[in-house]
Amino acid sequence: MPLVVSLARSKPAAVAGAQVVLRPPVAADFEPWARLRHDSRNFLKPWEPTWASDELSKEAFRRRLRRYSQAARDGTGHIFFVFDKKTGALVGGCQLSNIRQGVAQSAATLGYWMGEPFAGKGLMTDAVTALTRYCLTKLGLHRIEAACLPDNAASRRVLAKAGFVEEGIARRYLKINGQWRDHLLFAIIEDDLPSARPPKG
Repeated sequence: MPLVVSLARSKPAAVAGAQVVLRPPVAADFEPWARLRHDSRNFLKPWEPTWASDELSKEAFRRRLRRYSQAARDGTGHIFFVFDKKTGALVGGCQLSNIRQGVAQSAATLGYWMGEPFAGKGLMTDAVTALTRYCLTKLGLHRIEAACLPDNAASRRVLAKAGFVEEGIARRYLKINGQWRDHLLFAIIEDDLPSARPPKG
């Protein structure tokens, strides 16, 4: 399956949406990343795993980059930071993890976070739409899955607008903010993209 091997063994390219550009993080992103995460901590806390005591340190960021690079080399995951096209500001991030090859040919998990100052502007919907389209049409992935807390209305809107279909619920799926929480499960396949649908009438 050469397209999936290409994803697994090469550095992913930048992905452009209508309003944002996604690219892998680099060391120079530390300060804007740490600042945005710090300023958005209370906004993000209800939706994320408990932060480590050194969550925003430079050394922790270096460790993150090493893990990201290893996952990319292994073909199991890719991280993208999301930037506003107009201003160049870092606004959030997207993660593809648990990429499976072989018969599944599926990116098992899409995760994302948005900095509080940029929420509600359509930027994450644009990012998720662009990234999933890129993965499904250019990289040969067959299926991308995502999960969100049932009470995270903003995340549910992002997934719905990006074309994801709700498939069910996973009990005590992830430990969020110190508690095991149920999650709604969503997925998108290439057939769900507007370009793949037959014309009406």
